[in-house]
Amino acid sequence: MNHYETVFILNPVLSDEQIKETVQKYEDFLVSKGAEMISKEDWGLKKLAYPIQKKKSGFYHLFEYKVSGEVIQPLELDFRRDERMMRYLTVKLDKHAIAWAEKRRNRNKEKA
Repeated sequence: MNHYETVFILNPVLSDEQIKETVQKYEDFLVSKGAEMISKEDWGLKKLAYPIQKKKSGFYHLFEYKVSGEVIQPLELDFRRDERMMRYLTVKLDKHAIAWAEKRRNRNKEKA
């Protein structure tokens, strides 16, 4: 199983309920494919560097998980089909990125 991190931006016109529903949909998708969820982060509404679909902001979310490589393509296909999704990026983490992600998680726990 490979270690991945996916960041995605949701449309800013969605209600809180729609955002929770969308995030839960993709978490359930990953878990149903055998993924081990390591971390989920809601970064909230952030201003974009440039307009996307004539929107200047979006709701950012991050998933960190372990799953086999063949699950990523169907996940990203679902992202492309979802009109609520503005952008996404999935990255396979190496040992250095995994260590950095763990430090980030620990730092976020200390702030909370």
